[in-house]
Amino acid sequence: MARIFTFRGKTIEELQKLSPAEFMKMLDSRQRRSVIRNGLRYKELLGDISKAKSSGSGKAVKTHVREAVILPLWVGMKFAVHNGKEFKEVAITEEMMGHRLGEFAFSTKRVLHSAPGIRATRGSKFLSVK
Repeated sequence: MARIFTFRGKTIEELQKLSPAEFMKMLDSRQRRSVIRNGLRYKELLGDISKAKSSGSGKAVKTHVREAVILPLWVGMKFAVHNGKEFKEVAITEEMMGHRLGEFAFSTKRVLHSAPGIRATRGSKFLSVK
């Protein structure tokens, strides 16, 4: 039995028919304010998205706008989100709506420590150095 995804009681098809202003009313206040206050950056991003959709190529849309709230029109698209060093590719799914792009392109890696080096700690000065 397949579970149908809904966002605030609406299916993805119903959400994609809504205008961005109508969808913003369904968001939490923090996401709604972000969309309103970053209007200029969103216009540039929406222009890039419309070019990518019209071209029909499956290329990812490159962006530095990590704080962009994911809209229903973006579902199924690929984004290359900058994490401070490189672009990480993110494929947008229904569950990501209302979240921000930066949440899915981590800016820090997991730290993997190796053996202590010379002058690493006070206790390591008594270890033999190879």
